[in-house]
Amino acid sequence: MQLEPTPRDDALVVTALMDRIDAAIAIQFKDDLRTVTENGPPRVVLDLSHVDFLDSSGLGAVVAAMKLLAPEQKLELAGLGTNVEKVFRLTRMDSVFTIHSTVDAAFDGIAQAS
Repeated sequence: MQLEPTPRDDALVVTALMDRIDAAIAIQFKDDLRTVTENGPPRVVLDLSHVDFLDSSGLGAVVAAMKLLAPEQKLELAGLGTNVEKVFRLTRMDSVFTIHSTVDAAFDGIAQAS
């Protein structure tokens, strides 16, 4: 598994340790994210700071993982690099997710301006 879950305050920070989320790993990524967030706290912060490339399959996996969360859970994103942030902006998914510049900013309550 290339996801590292870390409890923090009232949330679960899940750090994606891969440099790419693409068609080759999208299904596994979604399944692994579902596994680590099961029975977790209401707030899940997905740290994508290690991810340099995200294609449409990767984006689909992130969206699918969000939909698979329990009804009381919310998925937030943090640490998007330039290329990854561009995919979210171009597809307007930046209006669907709360996006923070860093994991620390997620806990300071400072959302990234889109």
